[in-house]
Amino acid sequence: MDKFLKKEKELQELDRIAKMLIRRDLALSELKEKREKELQEIKEKTISLEKTRIALMNILEDVESARNVAEVEKNKTSAIIENFPEGLLFFDKENKISSINPNIPVLFGFDTKETILTGKSIEDLEKIPCLIPLLKILGKEVKILYREILPLNTNLILEVSVIPIKGEKENIGKLVILRDVTREKTVERLKTEFVSIAAHQLRTPLSAIKWTLKMILDEDVGKIVGEQKELLEKTYQSNERMIKLINDLLNVARIEEGRFLYKVQEHDVIEILEKVVVLFEQIAIKNKLKFEFQKPEQELPKIKLDAEKISLAFHNLIDNAVLYTNPGGTVKVSVENLKEQKQILISIKDTGIGIPNDQQNKVFKKFFRGENAVREETDGTGLGLFIAKNIIEANNGKIWFESSKNKGTTFYCAFPY
Repeated sequence: MDKFLKKEKELQELDRIAKMLIRRDLALSELKEKREKELQEIKEKTISLEKTRIALMNILEDVESARNVAEVEKNKTSAIIENFPEGLLFFDKENKISSINPNIPVLFGFDTKETILTGKSIEDLEKIPCLIPLLKILGKEVKILYREILPLNTNLILEVSVIPIKGEKENIGKLVILRDVTREKTVERLKTEFVSIAAHQLRTPLSAIKWTLKMILDEDVGKIVGEQKELLEKTYQSNERMIKLINDLLNVARIEEGRFLYKVQEHDVIEILEKVVVLFEQIAIKNKLKFEFQKPEQELPKIKLDAEKISLAFHNLIDNAVLYTNPGGTVKVSVENLKEQKQILISIKDTGIGIPNDQQNKVFKKFFRGENAVREETDGTGLGLFIAKNIIEANNGKIWFESSKNKGTTFYCAFPY
């Protein structure tokens, strides 16, 4: 019995040991799996870290490459700015100078060692006397400009342009370009003086020829036969065209010299127009045109004008309308009071040959005549509209037009009051 009990205890002990070994094996198996999983995770993280390292190295290489490219571009830009033949001033968004090129101190005559402009605002620049003429043109906010003339002295005339510099999303500043146009302006002045002198010298003998021909045609010096009269009339008309050309050239010379307006006073624009319109009423009848002058019912406010010169502008505009409108057409001169805009609007409308679309941007240029106008009327100087535009703008007015080929043209003039 004791042996049996002893044997049973031994078996129980062995069973307990066996179960303990099984649990230990299970624990070891779980621990092994856990370690293998951890090792796998470490391996995966190592691979991921290696990929990240490689990506970072690539990024660093790209950054370095981009930095090098940016440096090259910066050097190129700096070289362009340094060697640009014009003077350059760059203002940032806060209207402070961020860069200048070497021509600026040369143009304005200051020492860059003593006068440092970079980082200075408009207010700071006002303390530098030589820059004050430029600042008067630029204004407090550095306004956008195109080819504004700045005469610094008799030996230096600058052309000022201001252009906005745009980034991807917004303006990053403004670039001021200063170009020395002294030689161009000198040549222009000499050319204008030559034209003026030549025109004056030509006008005197042409006037003498005119009055001589007039006396012969009026038979003040004896009878003339029909064939002689016809030839003399043609000569007289050719002489008149020459005189008109000379007068136009003189007017252009005066415009370019800036001495075109003399007697600026308050005038009733209706009275000025009436004196011009009456000159064309008979011509319109002769050309079989319907001519209208539409006046407002209410009295217009007076405006400051040089009456003589503005009459010439109206004359040129109406003359073109009558000249280039075929028989049976209409020429209408209208005057309106635009009370909301405080402007007087004058329109000269015709049903004539019109202006081709591809030539409309040249209408106000000197000596320009449309191809269809040349075919219609071979005579003409191409100066009438140039003179009219300059006269109207010199009188604080604006001029523009609407036109379609073979459908007519309307010129508009607006004057503030």
